[in-house]
Amino acid sequence: MNILMGWGGRIRGLFADNKGPWGPTEDGGSSEPPSSEDKGGPWGGPSNPPRRRRGSLNTPGNVTSFDDFVQRSRARFGGGGGAGGGGFGRPDRPLITWAIIAFVVAWLLFTSMHVISPGQRGVVTQFGRYSHTLGPGVGFTMPSPINRVNKIDVENIRNIDLGASNTETLMLTGDQNIIDIAYSVRWNIRDPEQYLFELAQPDETIREVAESAMRAVVARVTLDQAMGESRGLIESQVQEVMQRVLDAYGAGISIQGVAIKQADPPAAVNEAFKDVTAAQQQAQSYINQANAYATQLTQKAQGEAAAFDKVYEEYRLAPEVTRRRMYYETMERVLKKVDKTIVETPGVTPYLPLPQVQKSQPQGANQ
Repeated sequence: MNILMGWGGRIRGLFADNKGPWGPTEDGGSSEPPSSEDKGGPWGGPSNPPRRRRGSLNTPGNVTSFDDFVQRSRARFGGGGGAGGGGFGRPDRPLITWAIIAFVVAWLLFTSMHVISPGQRGVVTQFGRYSHTLGPGVGFTMPSPINRVNKIDVENIRNIDLGASNTETLMLTGDQNIIDIAYSVRWNIRDPEQYLFELAQPDETIREVAESAMRAVVARVTLDQAMGESRGLIESQVQEVMQRVLDAYGAGISIQGVAIKQADPPAAVNEAFKDVTAAQQQAQSYINQANAYATQLTQKAQGEAAAFDKVYEEYRLAPEVTRRRMYYETMERVLKKVDKTIVETPGVTPYLPLPQVQKSQPQGANQ
């Protein structure tokens, strides 16, 4: 506070009035204390008659020295009575001084104290050169323009889209085909000082590195892999390549992920590729059906073989019984679909065996 009051006194001295205690003279010169000739004797009376100004006797309307002193005193302390008539005088200069002091204090306060949120870092520069980094909380620096603080959000995940749906981003695959890819890159700031001072255009640099990495990875896979089964592998490889390149640049950026939104052939041949894809899917469906039927038959044959093995084990233990039981089971399975019943009884022939009867008869009987 003493320092601030000292500065206030110095500033007030710049605006102080240099006029004498007796006020300014009418001709603009500095006032001087009255001489001994004007002060009067020791008893208050004038030792010499007061000097009149030239032309004061002949000029009507002039005031006496005492009236002039009163008028100037009132004007000095903010009263009226000036040349312009009644009203107020000039502004009170101590109020202007205190306003300047308040402005300086506020300027020092707002440029020296900095509040950094948990997700931010404050990069401090001294005359434009990197000094240090403020962590979360309240930090203090030298006032501006000596020190300046740039608050950087390090937790916010930024997103860059490449190859929008209304534009084509054509790339060459490993099997000499062309593919149109649209993808996005998610990233955040890892080192704020490197992010500010190592790259002139961070967003544009990330965009160019992403496109270069994607072309390098797509050039190692086939068209079918890029359009279907290898998307996840391509995304992870692009992320690794981008992070390695940006670390070599000292960009202070961390790649959080790469997502492929679209992977299609060029628009000119897209319909033909759709027909080919539909045919391939249909062929794959037929293959899946054939494989399912083959699997079903194989399982059925394996089940029958296992059942035969069990029957064979029983047959080895009791051949006759097993043979008779198999015979009964087979006849039951065959005859259950026949609508005729054959009964075998000793001495009874359920049918008429004409050929046998003819053979058994003697020759004379036939004649």
